[in-house]
Amino acid sequence: MKKGLIKRLGVVFLVIGLLAGCSSGGSSGGGKKVVVDVFNIKVETKDQLDALIKKYENENEGVDIKLTTVGGGQDASSALQAKFSSNEEPSIFLLGGLSDVEKYQKYLLDVSDMESAKTAIEGTLQGATIEDTPYGIPLNIEGFGWMINKEIFKAAGVDPSTIASYSDFVNAVETIDSKKEELGLQAVFGFSGKEDWVVSQFSNHFTAPEFENDLKIAYEASELNFKYGSRLKEYTDLVNQYNVQPILSLDYSTSVEELFTNDKVAIIHQGNWIVPSLDSIDPDFSKEKLGILPLFVKSDEEGFISAGPSWFWGINKEKDEEVVKASKDFVDWMYTSDYGKQQIVDEFKYIPAHDGYDIESMQDPVSKEVYQMLLDGKSSVWAHNQYPNGFSSTALFPEYQKYLNGDIKWDELEKTTIKQYTEMR
Repeated sequence: MKKGLIKRLGVVFLVIGLLAGCSSGGSSGGGKKVVVDVFNIKVETKDQLDALIKKYENENEGVDIKLTTVGGGQDASSALQAKFSSNEEPSIFLLGGLSDVEKYQKYLLDVSDMESAKTAIEGTLQGATIEDTPYGIPLNIEGFGWMINKEIFKAAGVDPSTIASYSDFVNAVETIDSKKEELGLQAVFGFSGKEDWVVSQFSNHFTAPEFENDLKIAYEASELNFKYGSRLKEYTDLVNQYNVQPILSLDYSTSVEELFTNDKVAIIHQGNWIVPSLDSIDPDFSKEKLGILPLFVKSDEEGFISAGPSWFWGINKEKDEEVVKASKDFVDWMYTSDYGKQQIVDEFKYIPAHDGYDIESMQDPVSKEVYQMLLDGKSSVWAHNQYPNGFSSTALFPEYQKYLNGDIKWDELEKTTIKQYTEMR
């Protein structure tokens, strides 16, 4: 009798133990969660991405998403490279263009079969496509140019809609400068001369037309000849003359979050990605004050902003199969689920790079304007993301800073960077 009871109890405990083992950890496969490491460089939407990840984890208890965010520019590139060098490769990471795709190609998954690739707006996969294979999902569409405070322009008696040439822009700058004391401005411009990525993006307005506004041509170009270098110099000299000084010390945070948001400068060179930062300080800024002006490069008859997919989510195919699947599922959910789409527009305040979005739901007028300019062919591609690896930060940026500081002449800048471009390519 005792032996029978003990035997039956043993079976019961064994079953309970097996059931407990299957249910532990909130997932199948022995209870161990699938860990997905995400490397993000968009600091301005870190909080929104954190919240989106928490929502996804709540709906997918078997997935643990760990987010690392490093600011844009050389710091982010170096941090990502360090991850790969130390065998801590992320599962999902942002790619800045075809140079990045080529650099990490052996790790990158062909994303052709993903829903977020199939729903991408036509042409938006080009910046992450090599030999007809797409290796990245577009993060969003971003546009950049002169971001302006419309209230300051109005107070100075300048109507932004009348600026139809470079000379019009110069006149507007001079008018605002003549009234800067009564307007309470520190200066007209708040150009971030300390940030290599700002300089790189600024250069794009003048190099994209040289590369025929084509990402593939830009990526394959072995030379940069500064075809529109004289206009770049004109804009640079204008900015330096009417900028908060010292220009070389002005960083992103000071420029955007202190000076521009607090009505201390009228113009900065940035893009619609600053909307979340602006609205976190002043909820009405983007709706009531923010505007965007194009740059006049090829001619004074037509101005262009730069717009298109800025970054692409790459997925590390070298990870375990379940990690790759979880990575694909998360990215697809982010861009194709009803909740994800709503967050992309309402919280991230992104201009979507995918079909199926209600564009009228975009809350800030500048994002709508950028999107419309893109559709109307009034934009240049992100050609600067196709520069040779390291060119922006180690070649163009140092020389540009030297020029701003008066250490070299413009022809020296062009001569040095032209040589370095070819060598680095």
